[in-house]
Amino acid sequence: MRDFTTGSIWQHILAFSWPMFVGNLFQALYNTVDSFWVGRFLGAEALGAVSIAFPVIFALVALIMGLTMATTTLVAQYRGARDEDQVRRTVANSLMLTVALGLISTVVGFTYRVPILRLMRTPSELLEPASLYLGLFLLGLIPMFLYNVLSSILRGLGDSRTPLRFLVYATVLNILLDPLLILGWGPIPAMGIGGVAWATVIAQTLAAGLAVRYIARHTNLIPTQRDEWRLDGSLAGKLFTIGVPAALQSSIVSFSMVVVASLVNTFGPGVVAAFGAAGRLDQFAFLPAMSISLAVTALVGQNLGAGRQERVREIVGWASILTVCITGLMTLIAVLEPVSLIQVFTQDAAVLDEGARYLRIVGLNYVPLALMFILTGVLRGAGDTFASMIISFVTLWVVRLPLAWFLSYMLGWGVSGTWWSILISTSLGLLLNWLYYRTGNWRRKVVAGSQASPA
Repeated sequence: MRDFTTGSIWQHILAFSWPMFVGNLFQALYNTVDSFWVGRFLGAEALGAVSIAFPVIFALVALIMGLTMATTTLVAQYRGARDEDQVRRTVANSLMLTVALGLISTVVGFTYRVPILRLMRTPSELLEPASLYLGLFLLGLIPMFLYNVLSSILRGLGDSRTPLRFLVYATVLNILLDPLLILGWGPIPAMGIGGVAWATVIAQTLAAGLAVRYIARHTNLIPTQRDEWRLDGSLAGKLFTIGVPAALQSSIVSFSMVVVASLVNTFGPGVVAAFGAAGRLDQFAFLPAMSISLAVTALVGQNLGAGRQERVREIVGWASILTVCITGLMTLIAVLEPVSLIQVFTQDAAVLDEGARYLRIVGLNYVPLALMFILTGVLRGAGDTFASMIISFVTLWVVRLPLAWFLSYMLGWGVSGTWWSILISTSLGLLLNWLYYRTGNWRRKVVAGSQASPA
């Protein structure tokens, strides 16, 4: 556990974010390893089926993503304010809400997975495997939700290393299980694309179990008395006040991905496979910025809870320098060597060509998106998630989606128009987030601790 209210800010960012980076790297390996095995052994069609299912999965977990952000914010602010009773109550309420949301998401997602895939205009040859993969994957939603919310609790306390350890175990297990369940071995039958989903479910369950055991054994944060497991209306209200806009923002992002995927799907299975493969590489490019953004949220939360608002500007400065240096290198690799990157997943000439075109355009998107992550990390740490939600809606639904349709169809750019719409809308999102950050309105959203005057 780390106290971020004193000491060197850049050292805190590095110490907290490197385990987050490694953890996010392993998290990305879940889907990337799945895509590797599917693309290599089951073909481009199966790879397209997994790619189509991913935006739906992301959309279903949007609400829990909002709750985990809210949990990190409140735990960090209450820890900064030295209010341990509120930390415990936050933990109990977050866990209860997590289980409830997990059940709802599982039932809704499983019941309506086929209509959703059809609504996305999924090619007929991909509907059955995508439905199979998605249906099995949904069985692991509750363990996934639990791991994420428990990790968010530890991050709010300044501990990013423990969740990493559990994630490494789970990812290694997933890597070992993938070929075993896809191809079969001995008494284990070959499950094909279903084996990929089962491997992920088993690995997620392991991560959740390890996280529950650790917090129960090494902290006093999980209540042991029945009366402590009561939903606190005031605290739940704070979680939802912060979490619902964050969840809606995630939903806005994820459903825009679904619409983009629907548009991409109209260009055929080869383009779908290219989009899926290149999208996996995007995850790795975003990892440093995502990790530093999570560090920013924890640092800002603790310092605002302690009334040390003067440190926020320094946090933003150091975080921006670090993320631009790292992400700029990612851009160079994506733009200069796109074919080599796509070849990790497939040797199909058509997929390589479109995947390379995607990376040459969307690779320019990495630095603007990285800086936007830093600014949204500040707003989350303050508990101000509404502004980011509005900005996401404007940039994605008002700009990106209409622009993608206009460039792709009206101007006849084909799917390249969709790639350009991603770059343009992200650059606008960075500008709008920076302008809002400069207003300083987020300082008034702090819910815990001292309210110091801004420096």
